[in-house]
Amino acid sequence: MWSTVELREIKLFMALAEELHFGRTAERLQLTPSRVSQTLRDLEAKLGGELVRRTSRRAALTPVGEQLLAEAMPPYEALSRALERAHAASTGLEGALCLGVLVASSGGPHLTGIIDAFERRHPECEVRVSEVLLSDPFGPLRRGEIDVMATRLPVKQSDLVIGPTLARERRVLAIATDHPLVDRERVSIEDVADYAVAPITDRPREMIDALIPRTTPAGRRIRRLSRRPKTPHELTALVARGKIVHPTVPSFAEYLGQPSMTYVPIIDLPPSKSGLIWRRRDPNPRLREFVRVAREELAALRRQAKTQPAHAESTATSRARAAL
Repeated sequence: MWSTVELREIKLFMALAEELHFGRTAERLQLTPSRVSQTLRDLEAKLGGELVRRTSRRAALTPVGEQLLAEAMPPYEALSRALERAHAASTGLEGALCLGVLVASSGGPHLTGIIDAFERRHPECEVRVSEVLLSDPFGPLRRGEIDVMATRLPVKQSDLVIGPTLARERRVLAIATDHPLVDRERVSIEDVADYAVAPITDRPREMIDALIPRTTPAGRRIRRLSRRPKTPHELTALVARGKIVHPTVPSFAEYLGQPSMTYVPIIDLPPSKSGLIWRRRDPNPRLREFVRVAREELAALRRQAKTQPAHAESTATSRARAAL
């Protein structure tokens, strides 16, 4: 019966309508995929019709689902904002939220906009941003020195929660401008195995191995320098001098580029993702609100991207891509 529909069911439907993927919706709402499917079935039973057509990998809204999304989204968002204001008034968000960033480019192009949106909604709460050193990537978070962190993914730590994805970037190889690969339009990870690499750290291993694999698909070992650079600037100096190559992402050029380096696309590495992480079971209301705002802002950007030309990019990103 439609009159028994619950807010949590509408919230799940709205998330699924944005993600169009049961796994991503489950991750976003911190549920299991089976719970997402069951909740959707309960909602469809109450409304008397199918809202989402399921396939093996994706989901698509039915005409009834499209109509519900169009008509329910404005009042749902208005109700969410009203509940948000009531929650803020009762719990209080005064103070500071400490956000750590592991390597400058880990925040992606939208992190500053998310911070601005959060502070506009909650002027009584300040977001303080600090750098997290690669030598101790999760120490500040675990010690409570920061509340939330923007980092490259994957991160598989049982005491940490993986939140919304901030950015997905294609992979490129940073090389010296006089390197033997400089005239190539693209390279393979097999080509990388012909040269040395130098990660700044080996922790967390799952993240570093995703950024710089230890072996190629053909089983060739990718050689790491025995003496590891201590800072990103030491690493770029080694690249510029032709001592190493560095698998990275285009935004690396925006933050740490120099004239003696250039970038070549790597065709067979998956995109690198960055996202927000925080301590499991952290009751901090400022943290919860910041994550909620981040999800809303990212969802709005995805909707906007569907209606705008693909060439709309930031000036800095355009310059970085032009170097590829």
